[in-house]
Amino acid sequence: MNPQPSPQSPAPGVVRFYSFLPQGDRLSEDVLAGLALPQKSIPPKYFYDEQGCRLFEAICELPEYYLTRTETAILRGNIAEIAQFVGPEAQLIEFGSGVQAKTRILIQALQTQLYVPIDIARILIQALQTQLYVPIDIAMDTLRASSNELSRRFPFLNIVGICADHTRPIVLPEFVGVPIRRKTVFFPGSTIGNFTPAEALVFLRQARKMAGAGGVLLIGVDLKKDKVTLDAAYSDPKGVTAQFNLNLLHRINRELAGDFQVKRFRHKAFYDPILGRIEMHLESQYSQFAHVAGRRFDFAPGETIHTEISCKYSIAEFQELGKRAGFTPEKIWTDPEQLFSVHGMVAS
Repeated sequence: MNPQPSPQSPAPGVVRFYSFLPQGDRLSEDVLAGLALPQKSIPPKYFYDEQGCRLFEAICELPEYYLTRTETAILRGNIAEIAQFVGPEAQLIEFGSGVQAKTRILIQALQTQLYVPIDIARILIQALQTQLYVPIDIAMDTLRASSNELSRRFPFLNIVGICADHTRPIVLPEFVGVPIRRKTVFFPGSTIGNFTPAEALVFLRQARKMAGAGGVLLIGVDLKKDKVTLDAAYSDPKGVTAQFNLNLLHRINRELAGDFQVKRFRHKAFYDPILGRIEMHLESQYSQFAHVAGRRFDFAPGETIHTEISCKYSIAEFQELGKRAGFTPEKIWTDPEQLFSVHGMVAS
């Protein structure tokens, strides 16, 4: 379902929610299709049920998981320059808003009028003083909870939460009565790495279309680095990431009448330096089978379900990808150790 144009902006402090997820059980379709492949796989977007969201927030607090704290530090340390780059009265569109922790900083700095989020959005909210915020996330419960909390923190903020799959094209509402000088697409958290480079190019071209000529892309990108650091970030000694990965099987059991013996699988994550990406899998430790929605799936010992990738880029590699998508790279912000980067690009 496509969102319908809104005749006017909502009054201050109003929180509204819309679901643009497709009709039907996409979880069942995608899981059954993925488990039937020679290399079994399940899309990573299905990690994020209520428990999965909680576990991911716990991952972000782990000392080994440098991504969130490093990106947050980059945004905080450069917020004045970022706000100047984006400019006033920006429509801020954020994908995969999650708990919206980073958005606050940006909104207060930028004085933006319209915001559509992902996870780091709180930094931007604080920077932009936006009046209209539109978070986009696939998990409605998390979207509602974080948006309501955000409205209490920023009573001047109008929030239009959109429950949607950002891996698919989205047509956003058009708001009138709100001064907008340019659109800014905000995509933090290095979530772009969950796409292959070819898929990332498709997504960036969609972002270019959404931003429009002269619009801005502000995007977090994890940088290539040593294998030891990357392996530790995705396979922590406390086993929180393992719980996050294995929770996918618990969700299938609960929502699709599955009978996976979860303890008979293990979390497996590693960095492939040739492909330049982390791969995450669920590995069968025994010869076994499981049923999902009445269908049987067999597993050999060591056979895996591929659950996620996280591609890493050099700065030059990602800038070239942005150019191919129709953006002109203009700004780059990094941390002193060159672990992470935030790119500022302008739609050509």
